[in-house]
Amino acid sequence: MSDAAVRGRCRGTRVSEPRVLSLPTAMPDIARAARDGGPESAWYEGAPRDASAWRERASRLRSDGRWARVLGPAIEARGAAADRLARAGEGGVVVTTGQQPGLFGGPIYTWSKALSAIALADAIEESSGIPTVPVYWAATYDADYAESSVTHVALGDRVVTLSSPPAAIEGRGMRDTPLGDVRGAMQTLADAAGAAAAPHVLDDVRRAYAPDQTVGGAFVTLLRAILEPLGMPVLDAGHPAVQAASRPALAHALADAAPVDAALRSRSAALAEAGYEPQVAHVDRLSLVFAAGEGERRRLPIGAALGDAQGALEPNVLLRPDVERAILPTVAYVAGPAEQAYFAQSTAVADALGMARPLAVPRWSGVIVEPHVQRILDRYGLDVDALRDPHAVLGRLVRERVPAEIASALVRYRQALEAAASELDAALEQTAPPLVDRAVAEGTRRNIAHRLDRLERRVAAATKRRETELTRHIGIARASLFPFDRLQERVLNLMPLLARHGLPLLDAISARAREHVAGLGLAPAGQAAYSHDAGGGR
Repeated sequence: MSDAAVRGRCRGTRVSEPRVLSLPTAMPDIARAARDGGPESAWYEGAPRDASAWRERASRLRSDGRWARVLGPAIEARGAAADRLARAGEGGVVVTTGQQPGLFGGPIYTWSKALSAIALADAIEESSGIPTVPVYWAATYDADYAESSVTHVALGDRVVTLSSPPAAIEGRGMRDTPLGDVRGAMQTLADAAGAAAAPHVLDDVRRAYAPDQTVGGAFVTLLRAILEPLGMPVLDAGHPAVQAASRPALAHALADAAPVDAALRSRSAALAEAGYEPQVAHVDRLSLVFAAGEGERRRLPIGAALGDAQGALEPNVLLRPDVERAILPTVAYVAGPAEQAYFAQSTAVADALGMARPLAVPRWSGVIVEPHVQRILDRYGLDVDALRDPHAVLGRLVRERVPAEIASALVRYRQALEAAASELDAALEQTAPPLVDRAVAEGTRRNIAHRLDRLERRVAAATKRRETELTRHIGIARASLFPFDRLQERVLNLMPLLARHGLPLLDAISARAREHVAGLGLAPAGQAAYSHDAGGGR
């Protein structure tokens, strides 16, 4: 059956909209233990537990708005994002989240983090009355081209990797790295979108990923096209305005690199003693500050003087949350699991520098079940979780499709074998001395049973070859839900899904994110704390 036919009708329940399912909150063990009041809580800034505590935190962090004017050139907000930024710039606070650039916007969690931050900002503003703006920290100074240059899409029963051409110069930040020719990857992205109900999404991608763009610039442009109408400004963290605002904090971190290093060593030892592997490995003799100049980015050694740094100063991953907290009135950072883990180290850096500790809260985590995938699930009586192990579900479904006569004959064959073996055992026990060792008889039984197992596997394999439609359907569902045997949100690009389903998909994700935020102690009056799915009336 063709992809179009699968998307059209799979002899199951008609479904016209995607379902969005919430997964258990993605938290590493260390962050969960800290949240639950374990000794690990000493390594984290404590999160408010109810609306009044969030209101108190927001009131304490309100600023005079200078940050909004200073960082304005790096934000360039328009429309709804500009309006919300202006309100928060007058005595308000910020909820942040962020990510390094990813090709065509990167994996789905790039966007679920953003929608989680919007939901949290909405809830804080609603409960406190304090203007709160969600801001996306686009880490365009990041130099990991290998990660920034790839993304993945589902095409039928395959997961296809899209990539940019190799970087001409290694080690540059993504804001300064030319994008290269991505027309081939763009065409595959459009192929994955199929018949787009919202073709403007692909138009946004094409405009963002123009030939003259940089990797970081294209990422920021796409984020702004999609997030600004939702009221979320996007901050280009590699912009000179951010570099200038961050320089005092970075200079402080460079000057005190030795005590920071000692604090990190101590925290790493404490983590190891408690049974945790530090999320970010320690690097001897190097500070947490990078110097970016003359087209390259290098990490400065401990003991380097500020005058030794040519060009702009930039933070490494452990220093970034502390610098962000220093230049923004950030009430909370919406973090993925790995980020939550390394915040246990970032707080050690903040303490060593006498800076405010950043607060990390978990993002929403979920899965999008598209209509054509739901029809496959309905046809074979499966739920999403059944697809985690493709071999188990496919094996079961294939066994169910073995012709009844053959299946019953194989059952009788095995029953007859066991009955005959038991009869032989009983007969051998009545002879003295035994005519043959019972172990010989048992070995014969096992040998025949093994051959019978092989026969059953051959029957199943032959049935599987005949059931090409079943195999393909399970492949299609797996490619969508568990690509590369991983969670969908960590692999697949959102743009093909968004092009197929338009803004209702973002609305459905936002609804789940609001329910997630309710679990952080910010449920509006009368709102249920949790709901498992949205979209498609399911």
